[in-house]
Amino acid sequence: MTPEQTSTWLAHRRMIVLSQMAPTALLITTVALLQFGLADNAVALRVAAAGILLASGIFGALVQFQSASEAHALLRQAEPTKTSWMWVVQYVTPTIFVVIYVALMVALFA
Repeated sequence: MTPEQTSTWLAHRRMIVLSQMAPTALLITTVALLQFGLADNAVALRVAAAGILLASGIFGALVQFQSASEAHALLRQAEPTKTSWMWVVQYVTPTIFVVIYVALMVALFA
């Protein structure tokens, strides 16, 4: 990889990592709040919590998917043999978020 490609790769990698932080922190916080009775509060508060999680998750997934797509294109150009794992970042991680989100919605509203 050229120095410019390396710099671009590192920027995409940093963005992928950062795009995970807010949704992860919110999921952890929601689990903690469930332990302290979030599911027993008013419906409006639970809907607000669900909306915050959803907005953060959608934004994080979009940023992550875009950064992973751009990083994948860069890797295909620079080192074609090292692109096989990028699908995990693009598809598996957002899918895991959705599964956790659904589980939290069941805990909040069931």
